[in-house]
Amino acid sequence: MAQKNNFQFSIREYRPSDQHVVMSLFRDGIREHIYPAFFKTMIHSDHVGIALSISMAGYVLGGSSYFQALLFGSAWLGLMYFCCHEIYEGYMIRRLNADMADIRANYLENPDNGFWVAEADISGQSKVVGMVAVTGKRGEEEDERFDYRNGGAMGGGSEFAQDAGDGSYGEMSHMIVVFLWRRKNLGSQLTRKALDFCKERGYARLVLDVSSPQKAAVSLCQKFGFVQTASHSNTHAFRLCSKLARINVMRMEKFI
Repeated sequence: MAQKNNFQFSIREYRPSDQHVVMSLFRDGIREHIYPAFFKTMIHSDHVGIALSISMAGYVLGGSSYFQALLFGSAWLGLMYFCCHEIYEGYMIRRLNADMADIRANYLENPDNGFWVAEADISGQSKVVGMVAVTGKRGEEEDERFDYRNGGAMGGGSEFAQDAGDGSYGEMSHMIVVFLWRRKNLGSQLTRKALDFCKERGYARLVLDVSSPQKAAVSLCQKFGFVQTASHSNTHAFRLCSKLARINVMRMEKFI
């Protein structure tokens, strides 16, 4: 049943007719993290020092050439942008070729999974302005998930050591809201939808992975009482990219 609030939007299950707009929303939502990640990388004190050193080297090697100093510095900036781009673009492509390749089969036809979109009434027409998905997992799958990750570290206290029952839990992903519909409680409504689904399925907790530049997502998780229980630096891009970009992936969890 659709959920509504004062901003005239509703949350419903994904339909095959939503495919085009959902794919577009997913691509735009992932790619928008590239520039904030790049900015966060470049203002790090280490990178500021490296950029200045490389520019100075270009200046000296170019025979006091300001142009070569600028060229060397720009090359370093370009490398940092490439690293950030590869991390998010690579993630997007992998998901498009995996679960997003067939949402009907992977979500709608699997009772343990769910995929929902948020619709808004815009000029008398309903348009998709957000989405979220939940994938049911077994406890054993999480242990395997962190065995191979570079820098994986479990934490968060003993209450996260194991789940009740069979260890099943829900993993939330694809939480994206169109820019103009942010700060209107839509992200909170989508999160509640995911939590309600997990309660209905009897999952003991809801988890999600958030990259360090996603400050708004981390803030939303904390609002709902999620706790960080793991952190790793393996973004599945080139390992050098992850290290240079200084992007970590944090696992947030909430017991239901």
